[in-house]
Amino acid sequence: MGVIGVIGAGVMGVGVAQNLAQCGHEVILVDTQESILDEARAAIARNCRLSRLTGGPALDPDEVLARISTAVGVEAVAKAEFVIENVTENWQIKREVHEALDAVCDPAAVIIVNTSAIPITKVGSVGRHPERVVGVHFMNPVPAKPVVELIPGFHTTPDVVERTRELLAGIGKRAVDVKDSSGFVSNRVLMLTVNEAAYLVHEGVATAEAVDEVFRGCFGHPMGPLETADLIGVDTILYSVEVLYEHYADSKYRPCPLLKQMTDAGLHGRKTGRGFYNYES
Repeated sequence: MGVIGVIGAGVMGVGVAQNLAQCGHEVILVDTQESILDEARAAIARNCRLSRLTGGPALDPDEVLARISTAVGVEAVAKAEFVIENVTENWQIKREVHEALDAVCDPAAVIIVNTSAIPITKVGSVGRHPERVVGVHFMNPVPAKPVVELIPGFHTTPDVVERTRELLAGIGKRAVDVKDSSGFVSNRVLMLTVNEAAYLVHEGVATAEAVDEVFRGCFGHPMGPLETADLIGVDTILYSVEVLYEHYADSKYRPCPLLKQMTDAGLHGRKTGRGFYNYES
């Protein structure tokens, strides 16, 4: 298999690039600034060193990073056989990225949209080849999560779906088939849960610690909903809830004002050091 392009070097892009590389694939990781890419390489090295301690395989950081090259600008993935896009859940940003990919990628390339909420048919409508656009909702942290949602758009061909399924199987992922509907399965349920948990804190019903303890202690969840929000990113949670609210026009998806305030304040969770919890040492 040829090189695989990974667009976006945030939390999800870093996880996808690492997962591909540790399974033997050559990867081009793309973002808008060299400083972001430098941070991404440092994060991958750190994740590889900690892999065995967190229940994963023993990984050599140098060996994994040797399979990952970095570049500024999507032109670098022009010859990629697969391109996996991982930018933030903001439609305008995703649209601009997919317009750029449509202009530079080979028509035979498969474009995988890593999204938790935005319909794949909508993304496919941006370019000239909607038949090669398919959705894969990776879970965080990517290398440790064995299941993904596989979502064809209206025009996605069966061949593209099967090629994507084979790629996923080769990196240890079991693909669950889901129809194209905003939020798919996981986020139709999870975002409502996190949003309502945020309302409990916003309204003073309970602290974040109390909410999470109820879910861990009563339901056996390894993480509570607000710990999960900090892991995913509070800003990403907000954007996902906003997409659901816009798509379904249903008041049950109304975004909690606390999520908006925290996003504006830069309290995005683990990636910024503070969210519902404080991670600063």
